[in-house]
Amino acid sequence: RSLSLRPRAGVSKRQPEAWSPGPGSTWVYESVMKTSQQEGGVLSTQIPELQKSTVHIQEPERVERIISALCDGGVSKLQVITDFDMTLTRFAKNSKKRITCYSIIQDSTLISDECKIKMNELLNFYYPIEIDHSRSIEEKFPLMIEWWTKVHELLVEQKIEKSKLAKTVKESGAELRDGFGIFFGELHKHGVPVLIFSAGVGDVLEEIIRQFDVYHQNITVVSNFMDFDENGILKGFKGEIIHVYNKREGALRNTKHLQQLRSHSNVILLGDSLGDPNMADGVQNQENILKIGFLNDKVDQLLNKYLALYDIVLVNDETLDVANGILKHVLNPNHLLNCCQDS
Repeated sequence: RSLSLRPRAGVSKRQPEAWSPGPGSTWVYESVMKTSQQEGGVLSTQIPELQKSTVHIQEPERVERIISALCDGGVSKLQVITDFDMTLTRFAKNSKKRITCYSIIQDSTLISDECKIKMNELLNFYYPIEIDHSRSIEEKFPLMIEWWTKVHELLVEQKIEKSKLAKTVKESGAELRDGFGIFFGELHKHGVPVLIFSAGVGDVLEEIIRQFDVYHQNITVVSNFMDFDENGILKGFKGEIIHVYNKREGALRNTKHLQQLRSHSNVILLGDSLGDPNMADGVQNQENILKIGFLNDKVDQLLNKYLALYDIVLVNDETLDVANGILKHVLNPNHLLNCCQDS
């Protein structure tokens, strides 16, 4: 198999390590038909979704090698690790920012107006810190713990009823990215393990994917789960806080989930924050990893940072097209060859 990466017309090619991409610079895949004596045929490795204008790739040769290695490893070696809010869910629609697991609760009747005001004040104070590219992750880390802790304390004070969560989610207008049915369906069909690693509210997350009918048996969710008393009233949150910058899976290294996945040494990772690229650090015997990042906000300030952390960066892309295109190629490596032969 061979993949060829070439610049768009009007963009001069440079060595990846010397290329400093601007907001409008993009690398794209072009189809290559390569005759191989050893493989005895013609292989087409075109992934047309990577030609979208939203796609930014800093090291095309590296991406080429990784995708080829994922194909060679096959379905049995593959697993997917993904964030949820603003990664699997839409960031915006019709110029309006979409909701997160926490904002579903904040915008609902589950909590008082006073609580909503306090949560919004916390958001206005801490969110700029979360996305401040001038601060280090080490500096942000304790502040994120502080933010999540304060929000959880506010929610516990509201005595939220578990029985009302499903109705709240249904009325929230939460949306997954376009192409979510193909994404979850193909992974389920091929038995690829999916770890959703979220800094949101696990109970809300699970209800969303359940209501969209994509909560399949191959999915494991690691998130901030609510702890209810015997009457179904929120009394706290289980385990340690998961926020955007502590997803290194250190706490998961010895869990049953990762122990069972030792043979799944190839990873496709999807995230939308500067902390998400570390979500797969706990994967044992890791061989190859392809990191796909959704850059939803502050593009001019953050593009270079995202390109340094993710293999593929998708700017203002509200779909799962690129992930689906890559999965189609990796999960069905012979589909293009068959098409060529049939024609």
